[in-house]
Amino acid sequence: MPESHAETARRIETWFDDHGLPYFAGDHAETVERWLSSKRIVAVIVLILAVSIAAGIVVGAAWAEEGSLGTVVGILVFVALLGLFAGRLLRMGTMLRWAVRRTFGSLGLMFPLLTRALPLLLLAVTFLFINAEVWQVAALMSRGVLWIAVGFFAVIATVFLLVRLPEEVRQVEHDVAGARVAECCAGTPAEDAARLVSARPPDLPRFARANLVLVLLFNQAIQVLLLSLGLFAFFVVFGSLTIPDGTVESWTGEPVTSLPSSLGSHIPVTNELWQVAVFLAAFSGLYFTVYAVTDETYRSQFFAGLSTELEQAVAVNAVYVSLTHAPGPPPGQVDT
Repeated sequence: MPESHAETARRIETWFDDHGLPYFAGDHAETVERWLSSKRIVAVIVLILAVSIAAGIVVGAAWAEEGSLGTVVGILVFVALLGLFAGRLLRMGTMLRWAVRRTFGSLGLMFPLLTRALPLLLLAVTFLFINAEVWQVAALMSRGVLWIAVGFFAVIATVFLLVRLPEEVRQVEHDVAGARVAECCAGTPAEDAARLVSARPPDLPRFARANLVLVLLFNQAIQVLLLSLGLFAFFVVFGSLTIPDGTVESWTGEPVTSLPSSLGSHIPVTNELWQVAVFLAAFSGLYFTVYAVTDETYRSQFFAGLSTELEQAVAVNAVYVSLTHAPGPPPGQVDT
């Protein structure tokens, strides 16, 4: 590769990393594909599962009075080890850091989107919050079952997103062609070299397309997490102010209990209120996710802010591929 091309390609690769797109640069996607298609990945997952189960059994045996603690610890160990593995091999951390930066850098744009869903969402979940049957179900769950329910809501929400988000990526791929390539590369390291690409960019490799889906998934997940945390705080405050312990006892048929000592000394709420708030906050996150992927107005507003960055990624990738296969330097540049 000519030196001028190589320097531009290096700057583009840095740009890819800064924008949470590690699978667009170099041969990292091929490395990941070889790992995922080999027997090593099965061995790693089995090892992580075995360590998680062992940790849960040890903690459960040591603290037998906290029957659900072993289950929670086992799940946390599994998630932590799997996240560490994914962060190292799959470069998920790069994508997540970009999503966090983008979300907190555009909070002013996020609030108008959230206010479309919040009124109806608050109406629905507030009605559930004062429903005796919900308290009988959520407040009397063991802690382990509660976290399993929260995880189940999270899995369903993720499936909804993974079904719909690839459609948005395919639409962006279709739109970026011809003169749009140079337009979308404005302000990127590929801007000067964009004249090399005059035709429709090649289809993205499957791992590059998966990379775009993942950054969209993380961005949406962070929004849902922020919304859920806000609603959890709302339920805790609202319940503390309006629902006395006697009402809770009449709804559940059981005496009100305090939070475990590890939490109770820091959070002055009952265990029942805590569990119902967690359960409904998680349910609200699922509700908001379904709303986000089915309401056309919300989707158009949400992706209006992201489509420019997706188009940039597709266009810059087209230039990058052209540079790495081009026989000479870009027009107007001379190798030194």
